[in-house]
Amino acid sequence: MGRLEQKVAMVTGAGGEHGLGRAIAQRFADEGADLVLTDVIPTGLRVSAATPPGAWGGVDAVADEIRKRGRRAITAIADVRSAEQMAKVVARALEEFGRLDILVNNAGAPGSLDRTPVVELPEEAWDTVLDTNLKGTFITSQAVVRSMLERRVRGRIISMSSQWGKKGGARRAAYCASKFGIIGFTQSLAQELAPAGITVNAICPSAADTERLDHMGLRADGTFDPKQREERIKQTAATTPLGRIARPSDVAEVAAFLAGDAAEYITGQSINVTGGGVMH
Repeated sequence: MGRLEQKVAMVTGAGGEHGLGRAIAQRFADEGADLVLTDVIPTGLRVSAATPPGAWGGVDAVADEIRKRGRRAITAIADVRSAEQMAKVVARALEEFGRLDILVNNAGAPGSLDRTPVVELPEEAWDTVLDTNLKGTFITSQAVVRSMLERRVRGRIISMSSQWGKKGGARRAAYCASKFGIIGFTQSLAQELAPAGITVNAICPSAADTERLDHMGLRADGTFDPKQREERIKQTAATTPLGRIARPSDVAEVAAFLAGDAAEYITGQSINVTGGGVMH
Protein backbone atom coordinates (compact mmCIF):
# COMPACT_ATOMS: atom_id res chain seq x y z
CA MET A 1 0.00 0.00 0.00
CA GLY A 2 1.42 3.37 -1.04
CA ARG A 3 2.07 6.27 1.30
CA LEU A 4 -0.62 8.36 -0.42
CA GLU A 5 -3.35 5.77 -0.86
CA GLN A 6 -6.83 7.35 -0.90
CA LYS A 7 -5.32 10.84 -1.06
CA VAL A 8 -6.03 13.51 -3.68
CA ALA A 9 -3.18 15.80 -4.72
CA MET A 10 -3.20 18.94 -6.79
CA VAL A 11 -0.01 19.88 -8.68
CA THR A 12 0.28 23.20 -10.49
CA GLY A 13 2.65 23.72 -13.40
CA ALA A 14 2.41 20.03 -14.24
CA GLY A 15 2.51 20.20 -18.05
CA GLY A 16 6.23 20.27 -18.80
CA GLU A 17 7.71 17.22 -20.51
CA HIS A 18 10.81 17.27 -18.32
CA GLY A 19 9.43 19.35 -15.45
CA LEU A 20 9.28 18.90 -11.71
CA GLY A 21 5.47 18.88 -11.87
CA ARG A 22 5.36 15.80 -14.07
CA ALA A 23 7.89 13.96 -11.90
CA ILE A 24 5.99 14.81 -8.72
CA ALA A 25 2.66 13.76 -10.23
CA GLN A 26 4.12 10.42 -11.34
CA ARG A 27 5.65 9.81 -7.92
CA PHE A 28 2.43 10.65 -6.12
CA ALA A 29 0.48 8.30 -8.38
CA ASP A 30 2.98 5.53 -7.68
CA GLU A 31 2.25 6.12 -3.99
CA GLY A 32 -1.50 5.76 -4.58
CA ALA A 33 -2.74 9.34 -4.99
CA ASP A 34 -5.31 10.63 -7.47
CA LEU A 35 -4.23 13.84 -9.21
CA VAL A 36 -5.50 17.26 -10.19
CA LEU A 37 -3.05 18.68 -12.74
CA THR A 38 -2.93 22.31 -13.85
CA ASP A 39 -0.85 24.44 -16.17
CA VAL A 40 -1.33 27.80 -17.84
CA ILE A 41 0.07 26.43 -21.12
CA PRO A 42 -1.51 23.22 -22.51
CA THR A 43 1.89 21.82 -23.54
CA GLY A 44 3.82 23.13 -20.53
CA LEU A 45 6.70 25.58 -20.27
CA ARG A 46 8.97 26.15 -23.26
CA VAL A 47 11.89 28.54 -23.08
CA SER A 48 13.23 27.62 -26.50
CA ALA A 49 12.40 25.71 -29.66
CA ALA A 50 14.37 22.71 -28.40
CA THR A 51 11.22 20.60 -28.57
CA PRO A 52 9.00 21.16 -31.64
CA PRO A 53 5.40 22.24 -30.95
CA GLY A 54 3.04 19.31 -30.88
CA ALA A 55 5.71 16.80 -29.91
CA TRP A 56 4.52 16.73 -26.30
CA GLY A 57 0.96 16.54 -25.04
CA GLY A 58 1.33 18.61 -21.86
CA VAL A 59 -0.96 18.11 -18.87
CA ASP A 60 -3.21 15.74 -20.81
CA ALA A 61 -0.22 13.48 -21.50
CA VAL A 62 0.73 13.53 -17.82
CA ALA A 63 -2.87 12.68 -16.89
CA ASP A 64 -2.76 9.70 -19.28
CA GLU A 65 0.40 8.50 -17.53
CA ILE A 66 -1.36 8.74 -14.17
CA ARG A 67 -4.34 6.75 -15.43
CA LYS A 68 -2.04 4.04 -16.81
CA ARG A 69 -0.72 3.72 -13.27
CA GLY A 70 -4.24 2.90 -12.14
CA ARG A 71 -5.04 6.26 -10.58
CA ARG A 72 -7.59 8.92 -11.49
CA ALA A 73 -6.59 12.30 -12.92
CA ILE A 74 -8.25 15.49 -14.11
CA THR A 75 -6.63 18.48 -15.81
CA ALA A 76 -7.26 22.20 -15.99
CA ILE A 77 -5.70 25.01 -17.99
CA ALA A 78 -5.60 27.80 -15.45
CA ASP A 79 -3.46 30.74 -14.37
CA VAL A 80 -2.28 30.64 -10.75
CA ARG A 81 -2.29 34.46 -10.77
CA SER A 82 -6.10 34.44 -11.04
CA ALA A 83 -8.10 33.81 -7.87
CA GLU A 84 -11.22 33.23 -9.96
CA GLN A 85 -9.59 30.58 -12.13
CA MET A 86 -7.98 28.72 -9.23
CA ALA A 87 -11.25 28.75 -7.29
CA LYS A 88 -12.90 27.06 -10.27
CA VAL A 89 -10.15 24.42 -10.37
CA VAL A 90 -10.64 23.66 -6.68
CA ALA A 91 -14.41 23.51 -7.10
CA ARG A 92 -14.06 21.05 -9.97
CA ALA A 93 -11.61 18.93 -7.97
CA LEU A 94 -14.03 18.78 -5.04
CA GLU A 95 -16.89 17.87 -7.37
CA GLU A 96 -14.81 15.06 -8.91
CA PHE A 97 -13.01 13.71 -5.84
CA GLY A 98 -14.82 15.16 -2.82
CA ARG A 99 -11.65 16.43 -1.14
CA LEU A 100 -8.13 17.75 -1.61
CA ASP A 101 -5.44 16.39 0.71
CA ILE A 102 -2.25 17.73 -0.85
CA LEU A 103 -1.25 20.84 -2.78
CA VAL A 104 2.06 21.26 -4.57
CA ASN A 105 2.63 24.86 -5.64
CA ASN A 106 4.98 24.14 -8.52
CA ALA A 107 3.96 26.66 -11.19
CA GLY A 108 6.69 29.18 -11.97
CA ALA A 109 7.55 31.97 -14.37
CA PRO A 110 9.96 31.24 -17.25
CA GLY A 111 13.55 31.13 -16.08
CA SER A 112 14.94 33.83 -18.36
CA LEU A 113 12.72 36.83 -17.58
CA ASP A 114 14.84 38.54 -14.90
CA ARG A 115 18.39 37.52 -15.89
CA THR A 116 19.49 41.14 -16.04
CA PRO A 117 20.85 43.77 -13.60
CA VAL A 118 18.26 45.52 -11.47
CA VAL A 119 18.93 48.87 -13.15
CA GLU A 120 17.94 47.31 -16.48
CA LEU A 121 15.15 45.05 -15.23
CA PRO A 122 11.80 45.84 -16.89
CA GLU A 123 8.95 46.42 -14.47
CA GLU A 124 6.84 43.98 -16.48
CA ALA A 125 9.39 41.19 -15.94
CA TRP A 126 9.48 41.88 -12.19
CA ASP A 127 5.69 41.77 -12.03
CA THR A 128 5.43 38.54 -14.03
CA VAL A 129 7.96 36.71 -11.85
CA LEU A 130 6.54 37.94 -8.52
CA ASP A 131 2.93 37.47 -9.58
CA THR A 132 3.49 33.93 -10.86
CA ASN A 133 5.87 32.57 -8.25
CA LEU A 134 4.75 34.34 -5.08
CA LYS A 135 1.24 35.65 -5.66
CA GLY A 136 0.34 32.40 -7.44
CA THR A 137 1.48 30.41 -4.41
CA PHE A 138 -0.67 32.60 -2.16
CA ILE A 139 -3.78 32.45 -4.35
CA THR A 140 -3.67 28.69 -4.91
CA SER A 141 -2.87 27.93 -1.28
CA GLN A 142 -5.73 30.13 -0.11
CA ALA A 143 -8.24 28.33 -2.32
CA VAL A 144 -7.08 24.84 -1.35
CA VAL A 145 -6.69 25.60 2.35
CA ARG A 146 -10.27 26.87 2.52
CA SER A 147 -11.45 23.49 1.24
CA MET A 148 -9.25 21.65 3.75
CA LEU A 149 -10.54 23.67 6.68
CA GLU A 150 -14.17 23.29 5.61
CA ARG A 151 -13.77 19.49 5.37
CA ARG A 152 -11.40 19.18 8.34
CA VAL A 153 -8.74 17.62 6.18
CA ARG A 154 -5.35 17.33 7.88
CA GLY A 155 -3.65 18.27 4.65
CA ARG A 156 -0.24 19.06 3.21
CA ILE A 157 0.85 22.25 1.46
CA ILE A 158 4.18 21.98 -0.38
CA SER A 159 5.57 25.00 -2.23
CA MET A 160 8.51 25.14 -4.60
CA SER A 161 11.08 27.67 -3.46
CA SER A 162 14.71 27.41 -4.60
CA GLN A 163 18.30 27.52 -3.48
CA TRP A 164 17.92 31.15 -4.59
CA GLY A 165 15.38 31.54 -1.79
CA LYS A 166 18.29 31.02 0.61
CA LYS A 167 20.88 33.30 -1.02
CA GLY A 168 20.81 36.28 -3.34
CA GLY A 169 22.33 36.22 -6.79
CA ALA A 170 23.28 38.84 -9.36
CA ARG A 171 20.87 39.10 -12.29
CA ARG A 172 18.24 37.16 -10.35
CA ALA A 173 16.61 39.90 -8.28
CA ALA A 174 12.98 39.16 -9.10
CA TYR A 175 13.45 35.39 -8.88
CA CYS A 176 15.28 35.60 -5.55
CA ALA A 177 12.68 38.00 -4.14
CA SER A 178 9.88 35.62 -5.13
CA LYS A 179 11.59 32.53 -3.71
CA PHE A 180 12.62 34.24 -0.44
CA GLY A 181 8.98 35.33 -0.23
CA ILE A 182 7.75 31.76 -0.58
CA ILE A 183 9.87 30.74 2.42
CA GLY A 184 8.39 33.54 4.53
CA PHE A 185 4.88 32.69 3.34
CA THR A 186 5.49 29.03 4.18
CA GLN A 187 6.52 29.85 7.75
CA SER A 188 3.56 32.17 8.32
CA LEU A 189 1.00 29.77 6.88
CA ALA A 190 2.49 26.87 8.85
CA GLN A 191 1.90 28.80 12.07
CA GLU A 192 -1.68 29.56 11.12
CA LEU A 193 -2.62 26.02 10.06
CA ALA A 194 -0.82 24.00 12.72
CA PRO A 195 -3.90 23.87 15.01
CA ALA A 196 -5.84 22.26 12.14
CA GLY A 197 -3.16 19.61 11.62
CA ILE A 198 -2.23 20.97 8.18
CA THR A 199 1.51 21.07 7.51
CA VAL A 200 3.14 23.64 5.23
CA ASN A 201 6.65 23.19 3.86
CA ALA A 202 8.83 24.38 0.99
CA ILE A 203 11.39 22.59 -1.16
CA CYS A 204 14.50 24.47 -2.27
CA PRO A 205 16.08 22.74 -5.28
CA SER A 206 19.25 23.73 -7.05
CA ALA A 207 19.32 23.82 -10.84
CA ALA A 208 17.37 20.80 -12.10
CA ASP A 209 17.48 19.29 -15.58
CA THR A 210 14.12 20.62 -16.79
CA GLU A 211 12.88 22.93 -19.54
CA ARG A 212 13.74 25.88 -17.29
CA LEU A 213 17.43 25.29 -18.06
CA ASP A 214 16.88 25.67 -21.81
CA HIS A 215 17.79 29.34 -21.42
CA MET A 216 21.36 28.13 -20.86
CA GLY A 217 21.40 27.16 -24.53
CA LEU A 218 20.10 30.44 -25.91
CA ARG A 219 22.61 32.29 -28.06
CA ALA A 220 22.75 36.07 -28.24
CA ASP A 221 20.64 35.99 -31.39
CA GLY A 222 17.92 33.99 -29.63
CA THR A 223 18.59 30.66 -31.34
CA PHE A 224 19.00 27.50 -29.29
CA ASP A 225 22.27 25.56 -29.03
CA PRO A 226 21.93 22.20 -27.23
CA LYS A 227 25.71 21.86 -26.94
CA GLN A 228 25.93 25.22 -25.18
CA ARG A 229 23.19 24.09 -22.76
CA GLU A 230 25.06 20.84 -22.06
CA GLU A 231 28.35 22.63 -21.46
CA ARG A 232 26.82 25.13 -19.05
CA ILE A 233 25.13 22.32 -17.13
CA LYS A 234 28.52 20.58 -16.83
CA GLN A 235 30.01 23.79 -15.46
CA THR A 236 27.22 24.05 -12.88
CA ALA A 237 27.62 20.40 -11.89
CA ALA A 238 31.35 20.89 -11.37
CA THR A 239 30.67 23.45 -8.63
CA THR A 240 28.25 21.12 -6.78
CA PRO A 241 29.71 18.89 -4.01
CA LEU A 242 27.84 15.80 -5.27
CA GLY A 243 29.03 16.47 -8.79
CA ARG A 244 25.76 16.79 -10.72
CA ILE A 245 22.72 18.98 -11.02
CA ALA A 246 19.38 17.88 -9.61
CA ARG A 247 17.10 15.42 -11.34
CA PRO A 248 13.32 15.95 -11.21
CA SER A 249 13.07 12.63 -9.38
CA ASP A 250 15.25 14.02 -6.55
CA VAL A 251 12.66 16.70 -5.88
CA ALA A 252 9.73 14.32 -6.35
CA GLU A 253 11.06 11.99 -3.65
CA VAL A 254 11.20 14.82 -1.11
CA ALA A 255 7.70 15.97 -2.10
CA ALA A 256 6.34 12.44 -1.64
CA PHE A 257 7.87 12.25 1.81
CA LEU A 258 6.46 15.62 2.89
CA ALA A 259 3.03 14.63 1.54
CA GLY A 260 2.91 11.40 3.56
CA ASP A 261 2.08 10.51 7.15
CA ALA A 262 5.75 10.10 8.08
CA ALA A 263 6.16 13.89 7.80
CA GLU A 264 3.21 14.83 10.03
CA TYR A 265 5.54 16.49 12.58
CA ILE A 266 7.43 18.57 10.00
CA THR A 267 6.06 22.02 9.24
CA GLY A 268 7.36 25.47 8.39
CA GLN A 269 10.53 24.03 6.87
CA SER A 270 12.39 24.89 3.67
CA ILE A 271 14.26 21.75 2.67
CA ASN A 272 17.31 21.97 0.42
CA VAL A 273 17.69 19.58 -2.51
CA THR A 274 20.97 21.00 -3.77
CA GLY A 275 23.59 18.24 -3.74
CA GLY A 276 25.39 20.13 -0.98
CA GLY A 277 25.50 23.40 -2.88
CA VAL A 278 23.52 25.12 -0.11
CA MET A 279 23.74 23.87 3.48
CA HIS A 280 21.68 26.35 5.47
